[in-house]
Amino acid sequence: MKYLFALIVSLFIMSCVTKKQTIKTENNTSETVSTESNITESSTIIEQPESQNETVVESEEDIIPLPPKPPKPLSNYKDVMHNRWNKILQNHVSESGNVNYKGIKNESEFEVYIDYLSETLPDDSWTKDEKLAYWINAYNALTVDLILRHYPVKSIKDIKDPWDQRLWQFGDKWQNLNDIEHKILREMNEPRIHFAIVCASISCPKLQNEAFTASDLETQLTNATKEFLNDSTKNELTENHIKLSKIFKWFKKDFEHDGDLIEFLNQNADLKISSSAKKSFKDYNWNLND
Repeated sequence: MKYLFALIVSLFIMSCVTKKQTIKTENNTSETVSTESNITESSTIIEQPESQNETVVESEEDIIPLPPKPPKPLSNYKDVMHNRWNKILQNHVSESGNVNYKGIKNESEFEVYIDYLSETLPDDSWTKDEKLAYWINAYNALTVDLILRHYPVKSIKDIKDPWDQRLWQFGDKWQNLNDIEHKILREMNEPRIHFAIVCASISCPKLQNEAFTASDLETQLTNATKEFLNDSTKNELTENHIKLSKIFKWFKKDFEHDGDLIEFLNQNADLKISSSAKKSFKDYNWNLND
């Protein structure tokens, strides 16, 4: 009986130990699973980029080239538009103003320039200098074009009504040289335009071998005026006697708009002319300036 009781107690103790070990094993298994789960989650985080700004290296095939930037618009296009005319003048007009009309006749760019002028009329947004440069260049180019339409010719006066022919369409209007000079240029109250525009003749102011531009207009008009006035073949000046180009007779009002004629002359002549100087006018040579 004593041995039986001892056996029962022994079996009970063994049963408790076995149960405790089983519980411990389950706990260890749970911890192991939890640890593995943490490792997996941690691995996932490590594989993700640290930030949205992380640079991702792509192959050359994946890189798409950016389109080229469009050219910047020309802010001074009102000057640049006369570059074509400027090149023609430099190629075919001498320093003394002799014009190679045959050479210009073979210039395809000449007609392109006139077409461009006719399609690019000044508007109210243009400054006075921009308008002046445009219409001076237009007048001179159209005068050359008039000569070329009748070339060879010995004088512009051999052409019927040379200043009244409406040969060029500018916008919705057909222009002639008289309207450009008298209704546009002279209305802008700048008497020096008379030494910038030309009539394709020897006694006229010479055709400059550069285009007029708004940015240089003041210098260009001043130089053209002084050059013409101090040219002894165009004007003969002394202190007490002046023999002037008929331009000063035809457009007297323009030169007396802000004073008298002698005052205007003294602003540009190489010598001082007396206010009481005797005045006469030279004969005008209409032969072609070639």
